[in-house]
Amino acid sequence: MPRVLSVSAERFPIAGTFTISRGSKTEAEVITCTITDGTVSGRGECVPYKRYGETMEAVQAAIEAIAPRIASGIDRKSLLQAMPAGAARNAVDCALWDLEAKMSGTPAWHHVSTMPPRPLETAYTLSLGTPEAMAAQARDNAGRPLLKVKIGGDNDVARIRAVTAAAPGSRLILDANEGWTEDNVEENMAIAAELGVALIEQPLPAGKDAILASIRHAVPICADESVHVADDLDSLLGLYDAVNIKLDKSGGLTAALLLHDRAQQLGFSIMVGCMVGTSLAMAPAVLLAQDAEFVDLDGPLLLARDRSPGLVYEGSLVSPPQPALWG
Repeated sequence: MPRVLSVSAERFPIAGTFTISRGSKTEAEVITCTITDGTVSGRGECVPYKRYGETMEAVQAAIEAIAPRIASGIDRKSLLQAMPAGAARNAVDCALWDLEAKMSGTPAWHHVSTMPPRPLETAYTLSLGTPEAMAAQARDNAGRPLLKVKIGGDNDVARIRAVTAAAPGSRLILDANEGWTEDNVEENMAIAAELGVALIEQPLPAGKDAILASIRHAVPICADESVHVADDLDSLLGLYDAVNIKLDKSGGLTAALLLHDRAQQLGFSIMVGCMVGTSLAMAPAVLLAQDAEFVDLDGPLLLARDRSPGLVYEGSLVSPPQPALWG
């Protein structure tokens, strides 16, 4: 029987409001791709990213357009050529991984690593707000070992100091989401170094980050919006110390593994991150992140409601997916 692809748009409420330098949202809008062979089904989830011009409607249409190729048996390697990197390919690629695992009875992790996956310590994200509001968030989560702090606006120095004081036992990742400028990047980085910040993520806009080659990296700098696929990496040498791999940017686990391996060859540290999505989106990323220096897979922790069954979180520790969820 030919493989049949179906697509659905879903919305999951966020617990409160999630704010970064580019805006706020109160729900996670996701696209779910399901591929069935008539006996078993595989699923993949993606989050269209407005920063790259993706919309729910366009991503759904792109997935539907590949349905004839799925019916004819296209494999994941060929999918890399048939669809561009991005959210749509991510959903299809991850659905194929899940389908293959369920058809063969062999868990997906067997094709990713030589060792069974282990629970990972994930960062927990604090939304952008006033220094006082961010300090309150930090105090509420001061028991978490790793906090990711959304910044990228005026008064970031006060935000950094407030969060550091409110959660002195937590390591911090600062994520500016391209919100700093050439005028303030060195001052902000100096404060981050003074306060013992572990990592700074995408301080400057992608394509406007050449200055990073000429300033001291007292804190390691991680590329996010500046890196999507393996071919982007050569241009980042000398600018960044680490790369944030997200399946929605790379276009699936297959491409993300290529990016991961090439990044390690070039000497970049690895961070595996996510958009705000459900456990279905995080599941393949947990496999990818097994040897990452930084893990940021807290999407379900930010939701008021997750999928069932979902990933198991114990504090900041996320366990590998069970087959009923994915893989």
